[in-house]
Amino acid sequence: MPGSDLALLVDVARSAGEIACRHWQEDHAVWDKGAGQGPVTEADLEVDCMLEDRLLKARPSYGWMSEESADNTARLKCERVFVVDPIDGTRAFTEGQKTWAHSLAVVEDGVAVTAVVYLPLLDKLYTAERDVGAWLNGEPIRASDRTDVRGAEVLMARAAMEPHHWPGGVPDLKRRFRSSLAYRLALVGEGRFDGMLTLRESWEWDIAAGGLIAAEAGALVTDRIGRPLAFNSLTRMSVGVVCAAPGVHTALMAGLTGRG
Repeated sequence: MPGSDLALLVDVARSAGEIACRHWQEDHAVWDKGAGQGPVTEADLEVDCMLEDRLLKARPSYGWMSEESADNTARLKCERVFVVDPIDGTRAFTEGQKTWAHSLAVVEDGVAVTAVVYLPLLDKLYTAERDVGAWLNGEPIRASDRTDVRGAEVLMARAAMEPHHWPGGVPDLKRRFRSSLAYRLALVGEGRFDGMLTLRESWEWDIAAGGLIAAEAGALVTDRIGRPLAFNSLTRMSVGVVCAAPGVHTALMAGLTGRG
């Protein structure tokens, strides 16, 4: 009888951290993927190989989706699928920063049900299970209860504040930034920030784990149109992400859609 998916994800995430930290402390090869996809390192590839090997050996009936693996559409027929980013925030990793993460999720019938976001250099292990809760290093976390978008601290790229994105008016908020999308989502779940958003199309492996952590902590999490996030799609992409305390989320969506 296999153990829980959460215990499995935690175990392999810690192993991923050991591999990545070894490379982070040393000189490591870096390539550009081209087509605007950003960098990839030998650490990404080594972590990816380890994750695929160990996770699929433990759960051979599950499908597989990873940033660093060629897509296999056989996953579309699987009830459960691993959706992973071996290193989310690779650019931060190559620059010697500590805010990169391992992002691992199990998706069931298009919905994230188990999640781990692990930042080994910050000793932060975020976990969540659907309809059970979210935790940081084993302690329950809760999203912000802020209701007013004015003055809210929201994680987003500078370009997302350009007026043409906001037919309902650019909100009067405090913009902050972190490289890893998974970490941004987890920080909202932790309540350290009132929200996060990205208006660009987002890869599912960047948002599946962090989205579940934030949602289980009480945040509202949708795409930029306001629809629930769905995973294991043919395109492997979401139309952006808006994640925030419920009142802040409502205000952000009103600004984005012009329907206040």
